[in-house]
Amino acid sequence: MSTTASFEREIKLRFASADEARAAILEAGATPLHGRRLQEDSLLDTEEETLRRRRCVLRVRVENGKSRLTFKGPVQPSTMKLREELETVVGDGEVLLRVLSELGLHVWFRYEKYREEFAHEDVIVAIDETPVGVFVEIEGSENGITAMAEALGRTSADYVLDSYRGLFLKHREEFGLSGADMSFDGDQ
Repeated sequence: MSTTASFEREIKLRFASADEARAAILEAGATPLHGRRLQEDSLLDTEEETLRRRRCVLRVRVENGKSRLTFKGPVQPSTMKLREELETVVGDGEVLLRVLSELGLHVWFRYEKYREEFAHEDVIVAIDETPVGVFVEIEGSENGITAMAEALGRTSADYVLDSYRGLFLKHREEFGLSGADMSFDGDQ
């Protein structure tokens, strides 16, 4: 198993479509890294909401038969979303969810997205097709993120720093929808 610990720095940019985002990313000089695939994410916490009260996240991600366990610390003051991230590959995400349940954690939010990734210098650029819109997520160094955002024709005024959970809640409120999770087959 591989484990990485570092600080994650990222922004999101809203796009009208995945095709528009892909064309802009390729025009900016990025090269394809990982093809489009479905990511299914589950956020976990205790009944007392220990992690949410600390502004932390524990996530199990399942995609293409692979799973990852990720802990994200509180968001740090920054013009971009910046937080500690600890991540490790796990053998079976469903078994891990069961183990975590036995330890007193429960899934409180699930969300899905189709993700396609590109690389450019020191950033990873992802197109995320979600039930609440298409976003380009840029992760890497501050200078790299700024340069890629500019290459995509965007400025810091366009940065979306909210989580997909926060974007889902705003979308649900704006359109008067119900639904507890952000999925493609659910009521958003």
